[in-house]
Amino acid sequence: MSNIYTLTLNPAVDRELTVPAIEFDAVLRASAWQVDFGGKGFNVSRMLKSLGTTSTALGFAGGKSGELLRDGLESLGIAADFIWIDGETRTNISIVTEAHDHYVKVNEPGPTISFAEQHQLLDQVRALSRPDDWWVLAGSLPPGLASDFYAQLVEIIQSGGAHAILDTSSDALAQGCKAAPFLAKPNDVEIQKITGLPVDNEAQIIAAAQRLVEIGVSNVVVSLGKRGAMLATPDGHRLVKSPKIEERNPIGAGDSLVGGLVWGLSQEMPLVDALRWGVACGAAAASLSGTGVGSRELVEKLVTMTEVQQI
Repeated sequence: MSNIYTLTLNPAVDRELTVPAIEFDAVLRASAWQVDFGGKGFNVSRMLKSLGTTSTALGFAGGKSGELLRDGLESLGIAADFIWIDGETRTNISIVTEAHDHYVKVNEPGPTISFAEQHQLLDQVRALSRPDDWWVLAGSLPPGLASDFYAQLVEIIQSGGAHAILDTSSDALAQGCKAAPFLAKPNDVEIQKITGLPVDNEAQIIAAAQRLVEIGVSNVVVSLGKRGAMLATPDGHRLVKSPKIEERNPIGAGDSLVGGLVWGLSQEMPLVDALRWGVACGAAAASLSGTGVGSRELVEKLVTMTEVQQI
């Protein structure tokens, strides 16, 4: 049976505050708060756990915040095997309204990663990489890492026969795609930035996704929020439409999508079927408060409400 690894290079403690309304130049008083163990890869691991599958969470961590992340993940039954750094893991703040109609999210840049710490992680990935395993490489690069760091990871992972799924943005995404990962998952804004192509309609999104396929990415999934996700492969294009939900907090829904997707792939599902699970997981997350993930029961219900459209 294949293993699943999630790699978060710039994790965070996510603190969410709920307020009656968002006002500027005023003291806001929170009516509720919660802390989640954040980072895109960690969110994927949480989704996988909810679906009944184990994964190992990797990444850089440091200080008391890093210890909080490790202890929090392990309390959820998620194995954590971090590279410990001298800096302090960042804290991200979200402020959401009680009506869930507005939010503000502020992310810290994260600690600077030393050259020695970078190579320690590369060596760890090289030692762990095995044929047919699944690796999710997710999130921003912390200070100190070159824009081709994900590309280096993709090459190490896939040279060992495993499959890399890349979910990042900007130069890190552009450089990572050149290493030809098994799958890249930008959203429409991210794919527009790296291709320079418009994404105002389905035809334009397909053209932008096809640009990544042409440079060597085997499969491209473009997440489209409440509309669902577009799948581009050398064999064609499909739109997986999201089920209708009452949206509460869309933050982290894209990570849940990746979690459902890699879960389906690890179960040897066809890619389009795995994406249906991914879209259902994303919809489930968006229907919940905070950055929670949907239950297996909720996801199974939403999967039956997804639609696949050949394009």
